[in-house]
Amino acid sequence: MKKVLRIATNKYLLTGIVFVVWVGYFDRNDWFTAREREDELENVKDNIAYLKTEIADMKKQKDGVQNDSATLEKFARERYHLKRENEDVYVFE
Repeated sequence: MKKVLRIATNKYLLTGIVFVVWVGYFDRNDWFTAREREDELENVKDNIAYLKTEIADMKKQKDGVQNDSATLEKFARERYHLKRENEDVYVFE
């Protein structure tokens, strides 16, 4: 019994426990905040990957519009609803 009481009242052990609790829960860089930041970082990485694919698609589309007149006409008709004379355009969404 004395041995258990002696270990439980050890100042180094108590200081270590208080330190771990403080850093784990009360510090501004606690475990919960670190977890939220990791999740946010993953979301940002996913967003970066998505935007890189979008940029690649837009560059491909830009090259097609600049180099091919048929692609330019198709782009103008689809995006801006342009039409030729005596032609009706119907937009389906």
